[in-house]
Amino acid sequence: MRRVHTNGILDGFTVLPGAAPDYQGVIQELDGLTHGERDWLVNLANASALLKLRLADLNWAGFYLWRNGVLVLGPFQGKPACMRIARGRGVCGTAAAQRTTLVVPDVSQFPGHIACDAASASEVVVPLALPGRQLGVLDLDSPNIGRFNDADRAGMEEFARHLIAATDWPDFIGDALPA
Repeated sequence: MRRVHTNGILDGFTVLPGAAPDYQGVIQELDGLTHGERDWLVNLANASALLKLRLADLNWAGFYLWRNGVLVLGPFQGKPACMRIARGRGVCGTAAAQRTTLVVPDVSQFPGHIACDAASASEVVVPLALPGRQLGVLDLDSPNIGRFNDADRAGMEEFARHLIAATDWPDFIGDALPA
């Protein structure tokens, strides 16, 4: 039986390398972590830590947030990362520009990939948005080619929906959606 602690983390949750992620459980933990806490910084920091803790085969989990037309590094877990990414550049900038989740099985085959960590071999990037406003992206990297698939896409999009709804977003984060 799983028990949720006051910090929202579940007991009895084991991550097995190569096993399909339990996104329902991860989202339940996110909901526990964000319950009663709406601060953007707290929620993004805990969300990145939760993803790194609960999803197997990740070497980076975090956020880039729109500030003055550029994606700026936000809370993350992993090695130091690129600090600013232009719209349309790399996987993050492309996902944001296209306003769609990108699953990249092999980043070496992605034109213009930005190698913040040379160990990253695959990536999934989920745009974060409110009506009329882009907030940023959620970025997950893995050292394994082919780590992410459509189940990860769906799970991470649902995770992002819960996170966005649970968070108060200050005016200095985000850009108006381009026409």
